[in-house]
Amino acid sequence: MDPTRADLADLGTFLVVARLRSFRGAATQLGVTASAVSHAIRGLEERLGVRLLNRTTRSVVPTQAGEQLLARLEPAFRDVYEGLEEINATRDTPSGTLRLNVPRGAAHFVIAPMVAAYLRAYPRMRLEIIAEDSLVDVVAGGFDAGVRFNESIPKDMIAVPLGPGQRFAVVGAPAYLAERGIPEKPEDLTSHTCIRWRFSTGGYYRWEFEKDGEARVVPVDGPLATNDNHLVLQATLDGAGLAFLFEQDAAPHLESGRLVRVLADWCPVFSGFYLYYPSRRQVHPGLRAFIDMLRPG
Repeated sequence: MDPTRADLADLGTFLVVARLRSFRGAATQLGVTASAVSHAIRGLEERLGVRLLNRTTRSVVPTQAGEQLLARLEPAFRDVYEGLEEINATRDTPSGTLRLNVPRGAAHFVIAPMVAAYLRAYPRMRLEIIAEDSLVDVVAGGFDAGVRFNESIPKDMIAVPLGPGQRFAVVGAPAYLAERGIPEKPEDLTSHTCIRWRFSTGGYYRWEFEKDGEARVVPVDGPLATNDNHLVLQATLDGAGLAFLFEQDAAPHLESGRLVRVLADWCPVFSGFYLYYPSRRQVHPGLRAFIDMLRPG
């Protein structure tokens, strides 16, 4: 009989019986009946094809084979128990590396404000945050979780809302708008120079609008296309055209008057970013702690 087929539970029972030299004592410690212990030992001996314990009405003593097995099992089970204790400890003190894949906007608005607080709260954790706007397979990429807008998240993932709702803003420099005029409706953008967002996977973002339940999608055009938020903002400030920015990016420049907002009534608040991760029964403690810190409220 191949000894590797021995049931680990029965090996654990044998270990307790051999230590205590008592079936009844082992039954009490394991929380089972003495007959269950006896049945487990008998089954283990039958599978191994060797007697492990000599028992009489007064004593239980390991055989030579039993002593040899006990000598092997004790350090092995000690390692197992210590490993389980380490895992239990991480539930209260998460440790290890948490890898996240996030779009640049989320990295700036949602993730960055929480990084320092997270690392202070969980000093045994390490964070690896890869900021990119292309859609990636977080599982294939070795990430613990990703952040995206809800409509971009695969249906088999668990999604958790992060932070408040988001809003876009169509903005331009005062000089540009004075020269080209102010668009009154989304379709007017087709006659304007717009700074386009190009996805790293190819293709251009078509500006999306909604008002009173009516949705509009405009394929804007212009000589400049990029996937860098800072370049979009700087070009807009310099009067290169209109841009479709996160409201937070535009806010300080709207307050200073360096940018002017248009089509505000066509840019409602939407649900914002979600953190998503594979549907698993057990979530990495470090990820669970991260979710708890980023959860709204």
